[in-house]
Amino acid sequence: MKPYIFITSEGFTFQPQSDSCEPDIENCQVIGFGKGNNSKEAFEDMLSSQEYLFETTFDEIVGLELKKEVKEYFYLADYKNRKELQTK
Repeated sequence: MKPYIFITSEGFTFQPQSDSCEPDIENCQVIGFGKGNNSKEAFEDMLSSQEYLFETTFDEIVGLELKKEVKEYFYLADYKNRKELQTK
């Protein structure tokens, strides 16, 4: 079985600590994850474990196969500090 991630560009997102009443970030949102022999099977797997999705207004969802299930974390603050040092 292959792992898949499901995303949508529907909806709105605010960056942390935003005071804006309007969305200030344009991006995709993760809907969920599933496993299957193909994207349709994985989508159905995700839906079976996350039935609350039927109660949302999301409609257009894209499935992307994840070739590896390896997580690596990045923190923007680390790169911001590095950039500030380079400009001095």
